[in-house]
Amino acid sequence: MSPQNSYSARRLPVPGVEATLDQWLDYLESIHPSEIDLGLDRVLLVLRRLFRRNPSGRIITIAGTNGKGSAVGALEKLLMASGRSTGAYTSPHLQSYNERVRINGVDASDDQLVRAFSRVELARRDTTLTYFEFGTLAAFVLFEEAGVEDWVLEVGLGGRLDAVNVLDPDLAIITSVDIDHVAFLGDNREVIGFEKAGILRPGIPAVYADIDPPASVLQQTAAQRVQLERPGETYQLVPCGSEFAPVGSVWLEQARYGDRVLLPDNGLPVHSLAAAVVAVRQLEPELEPGAIEQVIAQLTLPGRYEVLQQQPKVVVDVGHNPHAARWLAARIGRRESGPGRVVAVYAALADKDVEGVAGAMASVVDEWHLAGLGVHRGLSGFELVDRLGGLLRKPAATVSDSVEVALENALDGAGPEDMVIVFGSFYTVAQARIALGKAAS
Repeated sequence: MSPQNSYSARRLPVPGVEATLDQWLDYLESIHPSEIDLGLDRVLLVLRRLFRRNPSGRIITIAGTNGKGSAVGALEKLLMASGRSTGAYTSPHLQSYNERVRINGVDASDDQLVRAFSRVELARRDTTLTYFEFGTLAAFVLFEEAGVEDWVLEVGLGGRLDAVNVLDPDLAIITSVDIDHVAFLGDNREVIGFEKAGILRPGIPAVYADIDPPASVLQQTAAQRVQLERPGETYQLVPCGSEFAPVGSVWLEQARYGDRVLLPDNGLPVHSLAAAVVAVRQLEPELEPGAIEQVIAQLTLPGRYEVLQQQPKVVVDVGHNPHAARWLAARIGRRESGPGRVVAVYAALADKDVEGVAGAMASVVDEWHLAGLGVHRGLSGFELVDRLGGLLRKPAATVSDSVEVALENALDGAGPEDMVIVFGSFYTVAQARIALGKAAS
């Protein structure tokens, strides 16, 4: 199944416990008239039918425009390193729905998911649920059945009205606030910040990962008396400057602990990694700095500045909005100097700010290959080039029908010292990984 899904025009019959995972996912697409229907009432009703009491695990909820996946991945591994059994829920997926639900670092099996879907279906009765809401409740079922001690939950969209927010967190993280999903969240950081701050609860600790929180987030933390950790205030990120650490590494310093933690430049957003470290030090204060550093140094995430091959170097990144593109451009700009060019393969969805994304990347890209996405809401290559107009460097971009063809063209013209960067969507990255024979991991 694709990372996100178009919705069926007719409702399919209810699958049984003997049905395949794909049959269940097709059914989930058919039972609600819209892909997104923000609100908690329907999800809360089914949740109360599924569970007689609050989940026994500790809940950590993570929201943000970008950087959520990195924070989830880092916190999941850090909690496991501290000896805690851990469940992680993320979305969307790259190549397999199973990636969305992990228990102690292992993707849920088809059988586990089918069993959980069956339980949610019995509990929902005539209550309508979207694909995401149904999957969220199924993840809760699996975590409760497994008895995991920590639930690390990534918000799907916004925060206040997202299905994940039916559970009260014991700690909340907001990674960043910027412009995306305008039709649902608004067109400015203050409005979007209010939506993301909806995951906060009175008196619970929280971390804001980025350097410049909107006033709306700070107003909510003050109103709810939330103990807020944030860089530049309660902790510092200091450039390392050590010959023993990779270029771009930073020290995370928190005066209360009297020590510092090295965060190496591993291709993931350092502010998200730092937020995960700050969170785990509150949750598990006995975890030693050396153990934290080892986890972060070894952390990689599929689709997040992921290197798929060398000579030429091929990197894929799921960044799909201007904020993510600015981070990606800065990351590329910090790479080791050399004679090689940067060759971009870009494909996107129609409802994204492709002009803002291309504008953010234009200063670091020497050659463009635009691709069509043959999926729901996908732009064709020619629609993409029409929208981008004169934003791209000359000569004119090469246009292809698919990511696979665009990547093949980019590689044909790339030298061993060049870098090919594939970005723009989870779909884009998934198709590039398949083209290069990379299974989901």
